[in-house]
Amino acid sequence: MSRKPIIAANWKMNVTPSEAVTYLDTFLSTFSQPVNVDIVIGASFVTLPKAAELIGPNPAVDLAAQNMSHEANGAFTGETSAAMLNDVGVDYVILGHSERRSLYGEDDAVINKKVHATLAAGMKPILCIGESLEEREGGQLESVLTSQLEGSLAGISADQMADIVIAYEPVWAIGTGVTASKEQAQETQAFVRSVLEKIFGSDVAGATRIQYGGSVKPGNAEELINQPDIDGFLVGGAALDPNSFAEIVGAGIGG
Repeated sequence: MSRKPIIAANWKMNVTPSEAVTYLDTFLSTFSQPVNVDIVIGASFVTLPKAAELIGPNPAVDLAAQNMSHEANGAFTGETSAAMLNDVGVDYVILGHSERRSLYGEDDAVINKKVHATLAAGMKPILCIGESLEEREGGQLESVLTSQLEGSLAGISADQMADIVIAYEPVWAIGTGVTASKEQAQETQAFVRSVLEKIFGSDVAGATRIQYGGSVKPGNAEELINQPDIDGFLVGGAALDPNSFAEIVGAGIGG
């Protein structure tokens, strides 16, 4: 089954609104018309309005928030709601990133609420899953990923899966410079798809886009994107330079 690749930049706590102007001036000049890859820029909350303004007229690029509260509104100091993101023009929301799980204690139950809230607001979740090095070496990879998928997608229907992207990121490869080999990445991506098949059936599993993340860079993007179960990337460090990210997107276009 043909799946359109999706390549997303996760700027994390980088790129101020003024820096986004310079970055997007460069990047959007390269991608001003739709291509055979969905391109997503994931900006911080304070940078989202400026990024939305700059991306707005560009048909090739969508905008993502890096997190979201599952609460609709209320006394939740420091939180950001779906309505706020909608108002800015956000298309995707990155949820369950390993940094949110490990540093801020977000578990599958919380992430599941956020997935439902994102869909209810008409936005698309990019759901992150991944194992630590200790879990992989301890033979827990499959149980960890299965638990994360089952918990984070609880109550989600097969129809709703059409709007959900899965991002598999081995935690041990995020920001370390260490990348899973193309064989390791493909094997795990195929396993993730097999779990989706058990939950939702073969049609949904075959249609769901599964990104790879974890020290993706221009030098390894092409060999990774050519693996049958890798449908794009969630890119961290290498996405902080517009030319580097453009090269990675170019690999997706060529792949």
